[in-house]
Amino acid sequence: MAGIILTWLVTAVSFLIIARLPFLGIEVDGFGKALISAIVFGILNAVLLPVLTFFTLPLIILSIGLFFFVLNAIIFGLSAAIVPGFRLRYGIWSALLGSISLAIINSVLLRILASIT
Repeated sequence: MAGIILTWLVTAVSFLIIARLPFLGIEVDGFGKALISAIVFGILNAVLLPVLTFFTLPLIILSIGLFFFVLNAIIFGLSAAIVPGFRLRYGIWSALLGSISLAIINSVLLRILASIT
């Protein structure tokens, strides 16, 4: 349970970090909205990603796994559409760059936290 809460908090902080990067076009109104966005993103990732992966498996195989970036961008965009206060200024491009940035920043922060504890 503590691991889930830690991942949720790290994802919320990651949302705040990517919202500060000017070239991405991602806007998050505050830490509360970042927490809600992290929950929605996690739930959509847990529910929709397996379904989307199943239906797009031929595209994933043909692109050697690169289509996963598109699937993550779709989930990122759906999160922005659901949560008020979480906006994508440049549409799918913000979603694509944001999902890649989120994955990188989450990995770095979780690695740092794992080395501390």
